[in-house]
Amino acid sequence: MNSVLVLGGTGFVGRQTCEHLHRAGWRITVPTRRAATAARLGHLGSVTVVEADVHDPDALNRLVAGHDAVVNLIAILHGNEAAFEHTHVTLARHLAQACITQGVRRLVHVSALGADPAGPSRYQRSKARGEAMLTQAGLDLSVLRPSVIFGADDRFLNLFARLQSLFPVMPLAGAQARFQPVWVGDVAHAIERCLARPARADGAPAEVIECVGPDVMTLADLVRLAGRYGSKERAVIPLPMGIGRLQALMMELMPGERLMSRDNLDSMRVDNVASGLHPDLRSLNISPASVHTVAPGYLGRQAGTSR
Repeated sequence: MNSVLVLGGTGFVGRQTCEHLHRAGWRITVPTRRAATAARLGHLGSVTVVEADVHDPDALNRLVAGHDAVVNLIAILHGNEAAFEHTHVTLARHLAQACITQGVRRLVHVSALGADPAGPSRYQRSKARGEAMLTQAGLDLSVLRPSVIFGADDRFLNLFARLQSLFPVMPLAGAQARFQPVWVGDVAHAIERCLARPARADGAPAEVIECVGPDVMTLADLVRLAGRYGSKERAVIPLPMGIGRLQALMMELMPGERLMSRDNLDSMRVDNVASGLHPDLRSLNISPASVHTVAPGYLGRQAGTSR
């Protein structure tokens, strides 16, 4: 049985990935700072949870040892320059070094569709720098670049459905930004397919796969869909960018989990759709699911529990 280290295995995409790898017969190690956060993986007998700080280079080196492959899913959507550098770039550098030291060549790295060293947001630029760190290491590397990811536990469509249950209208910055939403199950399937393929020769360039669904939709379209299949569809009021940035700044200053930031708005200045320059999920024999097919099921359940 092959073994794989999954960084970020307790998260939204990570849990689905562990499910797929479990069914495919992999032995899986999931590090986490607090074992309690991995409770939802408890039913997977092939998963071993290890308490560790993956940002500690020595700990990461020990974690990588003895595995046949590594999957990196660790990312943040909000933060300052230092936080993005720490999470997306420094970790990638430490991971590349650990893989080299331990002789683990196979790595699947989940990046982002908008990754670009000259992108308008800190998020996009740091994602690109992280990719570069891994590409330069000479590993057998697959880079997956998903658009916005949806699924039963997402913090995207579920969030907009909940907001529409609370407010009479939806003031929305970046309303015309375009996305190509991809189902979390398809992203997890893609990771498993990448790990299953034969190893490539030393020196082979990294493969880049754009993980997108079949639907191109504006943010306003997606908000309306969330309301329609969730609690209630509200009128969307597009905000001018200046007012939208003020709204985002207020959300940055609010206590609790951040919903929006100015950096998010900067990311939306570039459409989050497939470029056509790289293969997509069909290259892995995956027919991507439509948001119109999947989302009504879980948003409808949420609506039912809120009534």
